[in-house]
Amino acid sequence: MPPSHSGEAGSPHRPEAGTAALPREPRPAGTTAVLDVEGLTVTVGGSRTRAVRDVSFTLARGESVGLVGESGSGKSLTCRSVLGVLPPGCEVSSGRAVLGNGGGEAAELTALTRKRWDAVRGRRLGAVFQDPASYLNPALTVGRQLAEQLRVKLGLSRTEAHARAVELFTDVGLHRPSDVYHQYPHELSGGMLQRVLIAVAISCEPELLIADEATTALDVVIQAEILELLRRLRAEHGLALLLVTHDLAVVAEICDRILVMYAGEIVENGPTAGVLAAPAHPYTEALLRVASIGEWGRRELDTIPGRPPEAGAELPGCRFADRCAYVTTECTAGPVPLYSVGEHHQSRCLRAPAAPAREGARA
Repeated sequence: MPPSHSGEAGSPHRPEAGTAALPREPRPAGTTAVLDVEGLTVTVGGSRTRAVRDVSFTLARGESVGLVGESGSGKSLTCRSVLGVLPPGCEVSSGRAVLGNGGGEAAELTALTRKRWDAVRGRRLGAVFQDPASYLNPALTVGRQLAEQLRVKLGLSRTEAHARAVELFTDVGLHRPSDVYHQYPHELSGGMLQRVLIAVAISCEPELLIADEATTALDVVIQAEILELLRRLRAEHGLALLLVTHDLAVVAEICDRILVMYAGEIVENGPTAGVLAAPAHPYTEALLRVASIGEWGRRELDTIPGRPPEAGAELPGCRFADRCAYVTTECTAGPVPLYSVGEHHQSRCLRAPAAPAREGARA
C-alpha cells in the first residue's frame, strides 16, 4: 500500500527545521563492502553533461541489490562505470568505485590502468548482459570460448580447462554439457546462451556479479529459471549481485535491497520488502502503479504522466517535480538530498519525515 502522509497533497507535514539529511546510503552494521560506490558522477560529451549524479551505494558479500528505473535513468551507465566499459564520450568526472574491501586487495575501479583491469575483470568482477549472443564469438564453439578464459585467467592446461568448462556448464543447468561444449552460439537458444554467459562470468569465482537486464529478452519461464540460477549461485558461491532491471517483480523475487534511480540520481533506497510495501518517493510509488506485484498489482494498471527530463538537464530542484502529483513550489526551490524515512531507508523527497521545512517557498 502507498505510504501514509499527514496533511493534504501539496501541504506536507514537516518536523522541526534543522534535521540533517543523510548524505549517502548507510552501510548495515557489521558488514564489509565488496563494492563501495561513492559520489559517482558520469559526464557525456564535450559539454560535460551530467548523466549520472553523485551516486553512492554499497554491496556486502552475498548480498543482492536491485537497481531499477525507466530506460535512460542512468542504471547501465552506473554499472558500466563500475566495469570500466563506458561508451565513447562518457567519463567518470568525480567519485569512485572500490572493489575488494570484502576480502581481496582493494581496487579503485575508476582509477585502474588497462593492465590492472586485466587482473580484475573476469577474475574478481563478472558481468552478464541482455543480449548474450553479442558477447560471444560466432566463429568459436561456446566451450572453447569458456576454456580460453580459464586458460588465460587461471593458467589451466588445455585438458584442465576443458574439464572445468564442462563442470561449469553443468553447474549453470545446461543439459548434456559435453555436447554443448562443442556447439556454436547460433545453435543455442536465448536461455542456453544466457546460461553460457553466466558460466563465463562466474568461471573465475568473482566477488561481484553484475547482471544488466540479464532476463529482459527471455520468456517468463526461462526468466524464472535464470533468476533461480542466480539465487542458487549467489548462495553457493557467496557472490555479491548487482541486478539492473526495469522490472520490480524481478527485484521483489531476488533482491535484499533496492536502489530506485531517476534522471541520473538515486531517489530512494532501502530494504526491498519495506520499499515495495511503503514507497517513500513519488517516483517509486508511480513505478509500483504501473507494475503488477503485491497489493499494487490488484489495482488497475496506470501510466506515469509526462516524460523524464533530458539526460543531463540542469534543474533547480527535484528532478521528478514535473511529473509528481504532490509537487509544491518548495520542491523546485533548490536541490533535494536523501533523507531518512526509516532504518536503512532513504528518500530524495521533501515529504520524508526527516526533511526540514524550507522557508519562503510555500505553494
